[in-house]
Amino acid sequence: MPRFSIIVPVYKVQGFLRECLDSVLSQSYGDFEVVAVDDRSPDGSGAILDEYAARDARVRVLHLPENVGLGRARNAGREQAAGDYVLFLDSDDRYTPGLLAALAARLEATGDPDILVFDHVRTYWWGRGGRSEAADLLAAAGTETFGIRESPQYLNLFLVAWNKAYRRAFLQEHGLEYAPGLYEDAPVTYRSMVLADRIACLGRIGVEYRQRRQGAITKTPGRRHFEIFPQYESLFAFLEQRSDLDWARPLLLERALDHMLFVLAREDRVRPADRGDFYREIRSFHRRHLPEGGFPEPDGWRGAEMRLLASAPYASYAAVRGLRDLRASALGRKRRVARKASGAAQRTWYAAQSKRPLDPQLAVYSATHHRGVSGDPAAIHAKAREIAPHIRGVWVVREDAVDALPPGIDHVIPGSWRYHEVMARATYWVNNVNWPGTLAKRPGSVHIHTHQGTPLKYMGADLLTKPGARHGFDVPQMLRRADRWDYSLVAGRHAERAWERAYPCHFASLRTGSPRNDVLVGAGPERGPQVRERLGIPAGHTVVLYAPTRRDYRKGGHVDRFDLARFAEDLGPGHTLVVRLHPSLAGGVARGLGLADLHRRGVVVDATDEPHVEDVLLASDALVTDYSALMFDYALLDRPIVVHADDWGAFAASRGAYFDITADAPGHVSRSYRELAWLFASGTWQDREAERLRAGFRERYCEFEDGRAAERVVRLLMLGERGGALLPAARRTAGAGARSETLVER
Repeated sequence: MPRFSIIVPVYKVQGFLRECLDSVLSQSYGDFEVVAVDDRSPDGSGAILDEYAARDARVRVLHLPENVGLGRARNAGREQAAGDYVLFLDSDDRYTPGLLAALAARLEATGDPDILVFDHVRTYWWGRGGRSEAADLLAAAGTETFGIRESPQYLNLFLVAWNKAYRRAFLQEHGLEYAPGLYEDAPVTYRSMVLADRIACLGRIGVEYRQRRQGAITKTPGRRHFEIFPQYESLFAFLEQRSDLDWARPLLLERALDHMLFVLAREDRVRPADRGDFYREIRSFHRRHLPEGGFPEPDGWRGAEMRLLASAPYASYAAVRGLRDLRASALGRKRRVARKASGAAQRTWYAAQSKRPLDPQLAVYSATHHRGVSGDPAAIHAKAREIAPHIRGVWVVREDAVDALPPGIDHVIPGSWRYHEVMARATYWVNNVNWPGTLAKRPGSVHIHTHQGTPLKYMGADLLTKPGARHGFDVPQMLRRADRWDYSLVAGRHAERAWERAYPCHFASLRTGSPRNDVLVGAGPERGPQVRERLGIPAGHTVVLYAPTRRDYRKGGHVDRFDLARFAEDLGPGHTLVVRLHPSLAGGVARGLGLADLHRRGVVVDATDEPHVEDVLLASDALVTDYSALMFDYALLDRPIVVHADDWGAFAASRGAYFDITADAPGHVSRSYRELAWLFASGTWQDREAERLRAGFRERYCEFEDGRAAERVVRLLMLGERGGALLPAARRTAGAGARSETLVER
């Protein structure tokens, strides 16, 4: 008996079916069966199913003699299921890597509950969407089980068939079957949720829910959407027979009305000519099923809509809705006017403060779009506090990052009055990204740009040849902002050449090295173990750090290159896999696709939120990356690096690169997961050839990194010391393209 039976109803999806089936059959957890139901599909779907069944014994195909619709096709598949748990997967959707292994682990940890609910992400025809509305609710459940009576908020989870694993005996015991027609998910979902004694949640994205541009019946306007009413009538007919579920009637009435009002408001479902009739059906349903004592009305407009159902005819409802829309529009205009007025006042304040003298003892710092104290600016700030304590440092930090600031950090919130005052008066501006264009550079101020590492991929003006990569970026505006830089810090001649090409602006290159890397050059042997202990890594483990970068050929930037759980397992006992996502991916769906769940289960360590990436590097014994700039920093530790370049062609074509990392790598290169796993299984990742490649890479790209970069910057640019430190490059004129003459310490 398999652990999972996955029911896949199939109808007119030949263009998506292979992708769907491949996402199941490629799962690392293999104890499952696929029951594919050909609902008399008129295209080539049936033949595709037979092809898959012929080559994989886990696939069984049921060809129905006639088309019965989605609900009955699911029922037919469920009758053939033999697994402990039943899952339903729509044939144009797909599973995310590692889902079944995560489900199996959560079911074991929770003692086989009746239902296990997991997350999803919408994948539109133009690209992947963001986090689902259910993400926080699923995460809040933790590893406990619950019933709806004590946790009614979980009725708000997406009411579909494919985001749940049902215990098969539970479905059979309660005779749960799908009815024909649209909105067939609603009765089964709500019946099962209120009948279940134990429900568990998994805050992991398991399904990529395809939002097709056309072909989805639920997004085709017409009278078929009136089928929602008999579906909910069947649910309440069931409740009439179950007095033990009287507690659930008010909760389910609110959910039913919410669903109906949602459908009414959708222009792609109910036509304008049908809305009056649809609204009257909602009112009729409301009257028939309103329990004594009412039901819990939600806050806001939805609650107001439900109150209108008791007395307002459609004309009155439509008038109120129209008035609400007008008020919302007026409020939006009022807010825009207020923001514009506030912005004008602050610009006036900034201009007034700019007439005051610069403060020679004031420096302002920012890192990574004001996300906190980190990177090169943090290293410069720390060194300035040590050897130039008379220079007061103020950080620009977003309001949502203030609580994480280290003690004793003076800070301002972007856009505040003090922010504009500090920006106008500071002599030194230190940043690793550009300052807002509204801030004018004052004569005598010193702008120090640190960048965010040595560049491999195209930056700045070079993005003009890569329209996909520069989407959303105004390159000319970016260069106008870069015109304010006085100094650009570089770690080697390669970085110097790349930055001068990418930013043909008014700055001088300084061969200082990267200040944030001073700690990598000079860290004592105790630093790594301290970080490992904080991350919860067992003593004596070999730590492999995986640090992927974003992809410009995929909307959202995240692409799963391999199954993290499989890699962690293949590394074997005595190893810990640590993952650090690119900062631009930290707040998106990437963690929900499996990383967060694997971290909770102790399969991997998610170090994405560690404020100082240098600590994560020091805690590891080897780096696996694709094209992240971290490889240039990690080379300073003289520890093995593996470049996983399975999509190098696509990456280089879409983003552009200053050199071919597969031909000039800091270690061995893998071009498939099989090669990556072999490099570690065989020990090749740390052989003499890896050492040779690493040494050559470090010599070519890290030549100015000697652990004194921050000191050089402070002594040269803040204390004005010239002797024995560093001489600035000759100034260039914008666009002149002249190579700067820069001297390093001898």
